[in-house]
Amino acid sequence: MKHKSKIIVGIVAGTLALSACGGGSEPSGDGPSGSLTLYTSEPQEKIDEIISAFNEHHPDVAVEVFRAGTGDLTARVETEITAEGSPQADVFLAADVPTFEGYVERDLFLQYTPEDVESLLPEVVDEDGYYVGTRVIPTVIAYNTNSIDAPPASWDELTDPQYRDQLVMPNPDVSGAAAFNAAVWLDHEDLGVEWLTDLADNNPVIADSNGPVAQSVASGAQPVGIVVDYLVRDLAEAGSPIAVSYPAEGVPYVSQPVGIFANTEEEELSQLFVDFLVSAEGQELAVEQAYLPVRDDVGTPEGAPAMEEIELLNPDLEHIASIREDAVATFNELFN
Repeated sequence: MKHKSKIIVGIVAGTLALSACGGGSEPSGDGPSGSLTLYTSEPQEKIDEIISAFNEHHPDVAVEVFRAGTGDLTARVETEITAEGSPQADVFLAADVPTFEGYVERDLFLQYTPEDVESLLPEVVDEDGYYVGTRVIPTVIAYNTNSIDAPPASWDELTDPQYRDQLVMPNPDVSGAAAFNAAVWLDHEDLGVEWLTDLADNNPVIADSNGPVAQSVASGAQPVGIVVDYLVRDLAEAGSPIAVSYPAEGVPYVSQPVGIFANTEEEELSQLFVDFLVSAEGQELAVEQAYLPVRDDVGTPEGAPAMEEIELLNPDLEHIASIREDAVATFNELFN
């Protein structure tokens, strides 16, 4: 992929948290030591688990976390560049490939190829080595199992009049994944603006982000939703009447890439953290956290299809980046 895309900064209202997380191990004194700063959109509980597992191997490395929605993270990076001349984090774990492509174009990332890269899905590895995906997060159809007997099996079915006033989906002005999806849907030959127009005619509720979408479906307030799949698995495991349908046309997905900022003073520690995220152990933890993995030797979450059974949409990401801003504007015009 050639790095020609332009960064697009979303506006996200989210809760920000800055914390130092560790595994509780005593310093060993014989391994790498120091601290690194991580900016991430990963849910707090899950990033805490990741860092705890990382610290089992590197107990003398402290990982300081700034956690927020993707839009708030990118806004923070821009503010820091303006005020300080460079980002104040070492590692960035969030968002989607177009956001990372924009950062690459501005020379904000180091090139680094993680260990065992040949075990990763090639679709999630930047061919120029600036970033790598850490989990496959598809957007799917979720449905309330108490309300829906025969769930929709395709995106096209969601335009059926029976789903009028029954749908909920995230706001692309808030959710980076939703903005990415809008561009992918508009670019899809079997969907496009006609499908999006028909979907808007069914008057879906537009929630702030994926979390409220999943909660709305689980509660039955809106029995069908468009949402990232891991949230559905989390709620189903907790006992909520919610399940997933993977649309026949294929599913758009983000890979939550990770990259190392070029101005880092902790290059070695940052590389160790990236290595852990995509290692077999790191990906086994991702599966335990209900994510689909970026390697095919660790299985998938309980109740999820095997990776080869999921039709993933893999559009030209440079093109998707170039049309995303216009796609979000089209979405807003149709739905608002």
